[in-house]
Amino acid sequence: MHAMAWWGGREAEPFPSVDKCDAFRLGRGSTVVADLDGALLRSPDAFPYYALVAFETGGAARLALLLLLSPLAAALRRAVSESAGARVLVFAATAGARVADIESAARAVLPRFYAADVHPGAWRVFSACGGRRLVLTAAPRVMAEPFLRGYLGADAVAGTELAAWRGRATGWVDARRGGVLVGESKAQALREMLAAGKMPDVGLGHRRSDYAFMSICKEAYLVPRTPVEAVRADQLPKRVVFHDGRLVQRPTPLVVLLTVLWFPVGLLLSLVRVAAGVLVPMRWLHVAFHALGVRVVVRGAPPPPPRADGNAARTGVLFACCHRTLLDAIFLSVALGRPVAAVTYSLSRLSEFLSPIRTVRLTRDRAADAATIRRVLTEEGDLAICPEGTTCREPFLLRFSALFAELTDDVVPVAVECRMSMFHGTTARGWKGMDPFYFFMNPSPVYTVTFLDRLPPELTCGGGGKSSHWVANYVQKLIASTLSYECTGLTRKDKYRKLADNDGVVPVNTDDGRKKRMAL
Repeated sequence: MHAMAWWGGREAEPFPSVDKCDAFRLGRGSTVVADLDGALLRSPDAFPYYALVAFETGGAARLALLLLLSPLAAALRRAVSESAGARVLVFAATAGARVADIESAARAVLPRFYAADVHPGAWRVFSACGGRRLVLTAAPRVMAEPFLRGYLGADAVAGTELAAWRGRATGWVDARRGGVLVGESKAQALREMLAAGKMPDVGLGHRRSDYAFMSICKEAYLVPRTPVEAVRADQLPKRVVFHDGRLVQRPTPLVVLLTVLWFPVGLLLSLVRVAAGVLVPMRWLHVAFHALGVRVVVRGAPPPPPRADGNAARTGVLFACCHRTLLDAIFLSVALGRPVAAVTYSLSRLSEFLSPIRTVRLTRDRAADAATIRRVLTEEGDLAICPEGTTCREPFLLRFSALFAELTDDVVPVAVECRMSMFHGTTARGWKGMDPFYFFMNPSPVYTVTFLDRLPPELTCGGGGKSSHWVANYVQKLIASTLSYECTGLTRKDKYRKLADNDGVVPVNTDDGRKKRMAL
């Protein structure tokens, strides 16, 4: 046990700062144990993560409840115990929620926010230990474990266990499994994670209640609360490419208050904006959106409308766009000032009904989809397609399907960006019919459409003899360089396996009563 010291009438810290740790001398077999909130993460306040779970499992109503109870939690933490405050937050965020929904949010939503808050000093030591990496946390284990294991390489995680009944969280913690993991209970959990007689080589904590587990480590360090920049995303073992959830900003109490107050106003505003998109002619929609607070920025030179030749056949172009939301083709049409048909792999019936442009469903049957695209190109002239096949929120481009390059040499790459300040307009786990409404619920969303030059004949399949895969990769790199994004080989299946535990298809009934698998 480290001794307490006094100097100048003030109690000195019993452990040195993490900055004093020489990480280079830590061997590959070193075992490290770290507290999560305030040590491995910069912020000691777990409220934002409870808020994310609350919104994903109960919407704005549960989020409002959590906000109302958070002052009570803070008061109990100061006047009674850290455990009492944590119990209030656990109850507000999880009571009545399906455990499966909490696990889904922990896997698909929380990692993006956790990854943006990793403490550089603690991570320097944690990552240098090549033996077992252990993490202790007062937060529910089910919330923190997917990120810690999947993105930081933790070998074991001990946290507060939720009590459940018939697949739903009761809002209480499981007292039989240690209750809220604070103070001595953390030390006990650590002993259970270690082999008999073993001691961790390094311990990382940040508050007095962590002293119990830090004192059984061979050496221990305190993570100071001084403000520091978080670890850059590219310095973590794994980047967060795919994530879900509706909230854009880290939900601090102030952000949550603004979100709850804005929600009914934003919902009404989204209905007005959607109605404008349906009722206003396309050539005036740019002006209507601007009046309603939706900015559409157009860059590059849009190609002219298709024209009819002597045989009355229309000749148009295929717009190959990156995919950010379900509204990409609509804002492409707004930028052009005329409706452009779009092919989609999945679209809710509601979105299809409200769409101001023609939408054509694809089936992911290559021969059938090729015939459909050729027919639409012939009938409509211009056509919009997103070769990625699904949306990605981060600055990455997924692998481009090569089918579009086989069907026409008249290809115009289009780089699309969108900016949302409050709600994400995409989902992998929720109802996609709400995606346009959530996008338009943002106070002032921005869509930027950049038209690139039409592909020269020598860089196409027909005119230049290039392979369709070469053309698809070239278009992907061209758009990525325009947006300063990174190209990847990831696909729709990778996204849905990560976020929704499926391969992106669901069984549906056909008109003849048979079942087939349809892309999400």
